[in-house]
Amino acid sequence: MPQVRVESFTISLDGYGAGPDQDLSHPLGVGGEALHGWALATRTFQKHLFGSDGGEAGIDDDYAARGFHNVGAWILGRNMFGPVRGPWPDDRWRGWWGDNPVYRVPVFVLTNHDRPPLVMEGGTTFHFVTEGAAVALERALAAAAGRDVRVGGGVNVIQQYLRLRLIDELHVAIAPVLLGRGERLFDGVDLHALGYTCTKHEASARATHVVLTRQ
Repeated sequence: MPQVRVESFTISLDGYGAGPDQDLSHPLGVGGEALHGWALATRTFQKHLFGSDGGEAGIDDDYAARGFHNVGAWILGRNMFGPVRGPWPDDRWRGWWGDNPVYRVPVFVLTNHDRPPLVMEGGTTFHFVTEGAAVALERALAAAAGRDVRVGGGVNVIQQYLRLRLIDELHVAIAPVLLGRGERLFDGVDLHALGYTCTKHEASARATHVVLTRQ
């Protein structure tokens, strides 16, 4: 059975998955870049983001690599696609990642505003879904053709899928930083009541990795 997974989603010690005031200069919110030092150092992220053969092996890389294994489609919130708010003024904004994004599979972007599909290099096509989280997942599962669907975030989107009990497994990396403000991942989400339990946890020098599985 295909799985619906969250992978490599990083939160701070005080629970924030993004900093405040996201804009072009701060795509992860103010201070949010500090969350992802563990991931950027890995061999997997160096390859996928920068096309480099460098980076580190080890625990962090194992978790980064599993996030790309058997993924046939992604789901993102609009903030993860870009900082534009309200109706799309035009089609000039094409994402944070240039012409060849890291996904290389269909990506379904939750939004309140229609936009035609955006075909990119490397196999990525962004589809903009206005009918809500359940419809986006239905389309993503169809596009994944038997492989898993990765819910990339941000915080609000993950919360929506958790509350709908649609996420099978959630990998959270806890970075040893404090943000103080932003978006808390588990605000208003009762993971125990939703049937999640911790099935794995281990630490590296840069992060503590926790896997939560829905029973």
